[in-house]
Amino acid sequence: MINIASIEKARLIARAAGDKKGEDIVIMDMTGQSGICDWFVLVSAGSSRRIKAISDEVQKRLGERKVFPINVEGKGGLNWVLLDYVDVVVHIFSQDVREFYGLERLWSDAPRESVE
Repeated sequence: MINIASIEKARLIARAAGDKKGEDIVIMDMTGQSGICDWFVLVSAGSSRRIKAISDEVQKRLGERKVFPINVEGKGGLNWVLLDYVDVVVHIFSQDVREFYGLERLWSDAPRESVE
C-alpha cells in the first residue's frame, strides 16, 4: 500500500465521486470526534446505478495507488454503500437514506468542507 495522507485520500475520493456525478459531496474531519476514523466522505447519488458507479470509481482510483478498502458494505441493496479505508470512511447514499440517517446532523460539531 502506498502511504497517502488521510486528507489527500479523502480529497481523491471526493474527486472520483464528483467525476461520476456524485452530489452534495462533503468531507468531514472526524479527528477528535470519533475513534472510528479521521475523515468521512459523504456523497449522494440519484440512483442505485449511480451509487454503484461512484463506488466502483472510488475503488478503482485508490486501487491504482495500491490503496484498498478493508471492508465494503451495502453493495447488495445499493441504497447506501460504505467503503472503509481505515482512516477514511466513505458513505455513498441515495438522497432519502442520507436524509434519514442524518450523519451531518449527528456529527454537527465536525469541521467540514464541501466539494464542488
